Amino acid sequence: MYKLFEKWDLTEVDVTDQGIKRYVNLDPVIIPHSNGKHARQQFNKSDICIVERLVNNVMRNGQNTGKKQNAMRVVSEALDIINTRTKKNPVQVLVEAISNAGPREEVVRLKYGGISVPKAVDTAPQRRVDSALRYITMGANKASFKSKRSAADCLAAEIIAASNRDAKCFSINRKDSKERVAKAAR
Repeated sequence: MYKLFEKWDLTEVDVTDQGIKRYVNLDPVIIPHSNGKHARQQFNKSDICIVERLVNNVMRNGQNTGKKQNAMRVVSEALDIINTRTKKNPVQVLVEAISNAGPREEVVRLKYGGISVPKAVDTAPQRRVDSALRYITMGANKASFKSKRSAADCLAAEIIAASNRDAKCFSINRKDSKERVAKAAR
């Protein structure tokens, strides 16, 4: 049986949100590094392990671009911190954070004649997962920028806060603002 980072068992993780269940891949892997073999077609990124997608989103920042070993170290340390603080499987906490931080409704602009009208639409499950991962890593980057806290500590704090639906954390705040705009556009 393979374990993530040789510590965490992914078979005991349960995705309770039925909307994103197909898009959160929890195949057991030794190292979350698939060299992008799944991302060659449009929707195959959902075949990549969710932890590797988190690692790839950590690499999005201009300072970390292309430094996958560094990003993997940050995510591994963050998972250790999550485990010590919550005493739960950190991948389960990550899945709960993704479920809570993904917006369910968004706004699109429709043109009627020469007028642009906002309209609320349901968010696709794949986009919910992508948005949640992006918001979590953006919040961790903002918290660790010009701060004494490490990137792993900030990422762990953001994931824990998002799994608890803490309104003060960046990802939940961003999700709520998107849904508030969509509610006004109904």
